[in-house]
Amino acid sequence: MTGRLVAVNLGVVTEAAWAGDASGRSGIDKRPADGRVPIQAGGVDGDFIGERAHHGGPDQAVYAYAEEDARWWAAELGRPLPPGAVGENLTTRAVDVTGAVIGECWAVGSTLLQVTKPRTPCRTFAGFWGVPDLIKRFTVRGAPGAYLRVLRAGDAAAGDPVEVVDRPAHGVTVGEVFRAVTLEPALLPRLLDVPELPESVRDKARRRLGATAGS
Repeated sequence: MTGRLVAVNLGVVTEAAWAGDASGRSGIDKRPADGRVPIQAGGVDGDFIGERAHHGGPDQAVYAYAEEDARWWAAELGRPLPPGAVGENLTTRAVDVTGAVIGECWAVGSTLLQVTKPRTPCRTFAGFWGVPDLIKRFTVRGAPGAYLRVLRAGDAAAGDPVEVVDRPAHGVTVGEVFRAVTLEPALLPRLLDVPELPESVRDKARRRLGATAGS
């Protein structure tokens, strides 16, 4: 499967009461960058990250969201959502982000990225959009976007192909992980044997399954 990048987006510093950072600053407001943008193991060069306790790091270095899913939200909310409006670094077209298999690798520009896990909505996101019940609505919609780790640093720009070059056989997708940790706990056992899934996610699944077994 080959899709395309619509935009590479960088976070600007936003100060607001809803910002999750203790300093009241957030980088969720991302804007399309011009030209080629370097992408390193730590993330996209020039991208501001406010609350590093919950954002950024090797397993969340880059966040991708599908233009098609953003278009659905634009219709739902009755307002435009330009690239970056979901807080994503990479806005994609013709890429099945929700159906991406955990651990699959994308060649994007000169980079090699690996799908790690879905994004979980938070109150900062709800505040940014000004939609108080967004966490519930975003969860029910089940199109969370995908975090990626950087296997090979490089650069990327709008118009670059997004090519899936490797896909693990386990078949556990971004959407399935999201449903497992939100609305469908019966799926949690599926997460335990996915080595590409961050250990923190598998630990959460083990704890929830242990609590269920002990109740």
